[in-house]
Order: sequence, then C-alpha cells, then structure tokens
Amino acid sequence: MARKAKQPRGKKMNPTFFVFCEGKTEAAYVDLLRRSFRVPVEIIARVSDSNISQPYIDRCKRERFTTSADKTFLMFDLDVPGMLSHLSKIKDAILLLSNPCIEYWFLLHYADVNREISSSECLALLRSKDPAYSKGEFSTAMKRILIENISDAAARAKDKEVYANPSSTVHLLTKEIIRI
Repeated sequence: MARKAKQPRGKKMNPTFFVFCEGKTEAAYVDLLRRSFRVPVEIIARVSDSNISQPYIDRCKRERFTTSADKTFLMFDLDVPGMLSHLSKIKDAILLLSNPCIEYWFLLHYADVNREISSSECLALLRSKDPAYSKGEFSTAMKRILIENISDAAARAKDKEVYANPSSTVHLLTKEIIRI
C-alpha cells in the first residue's frame, strides 16, 4: 500500500502545479520557470514515452501532498499522430501542446512565425537565434530571453489557432505561474 504524503499543519499552501512532460527539453524549461519565479512545481518527465494515462497521473499524485487548488498540466509535442486525441481523454488536465514541437514556443520569444513548420525547421530557426542551443540545455543568453520575453511569446501564441501547425498553448502555464 502506498504511503500518503504528510500534510503540513497551520500553513497556507500555494497550489502545486504538476507538469507531466515528454522529454528533457520540456522538463528543463519548466525547471527554468520554477527557479525563476520560485513557484511550487512538480515536474514528472516521461522521456521518450507518450503513454501518459489517467492511472499514471493518479499514481504520481497519490505519493505527494495535494490540495484541491492544485493543477495538472500535460506538456507534449503534437508531431506524433494521435497525440491530441490521446491527451484529450485525460480528465482535469490543462493541455500545454506545441505544434510541431516545444522549440516553436521558444521561437515565439524571439519573433512571430506564422507559416506551417516542421520540427527540424523549428530547431534550425532556433539555432539561428542561439547557436549554442541543444535539446534540454539553455545558454545563459537564451534563459534571459525565455524569461524576459514571456509576455511577448504569450501574445504571439494567443493569436494562433489552437493545436494547428504552428501553435503553442504553453502560455497557459506561464500565465498561472506569473499570477501566483
């Protein structure tokens, strides 16, 4: 039988954001947000595994202290066929989906990209902005851009058709983090 996390006494708790993501790049970005804004975020990365399910989420959350104010986010790329329909079946989760990949969200911090784009083109464009970029690692300059230009990226993302190529809904997480 799994242990339930001990409940803190007498403290007002900020909501915890549980972010389930598919890879090390998404985990590194969420960790950057957590450190920069000092918010309670639990990152659960399933590197190279898109078999995220409701039972898995429930099992992960059962091992931690939770409140009714906590929120669950699913951060995945839409370059895998059927991913949107699979993730849509998970209840009470906010979808943070980038089409074609998370690098598109990073590109929006630099400039607006409106044409349909592939994952490899996203990587190439991002490396033209920051030649030091590699998946899962950010240069100091890129970290600064990703934090300072969040509102610009969010405004650009909101103008896109949700889940179409190109698009990103990662701004839904940044809005929640900045609000705390």
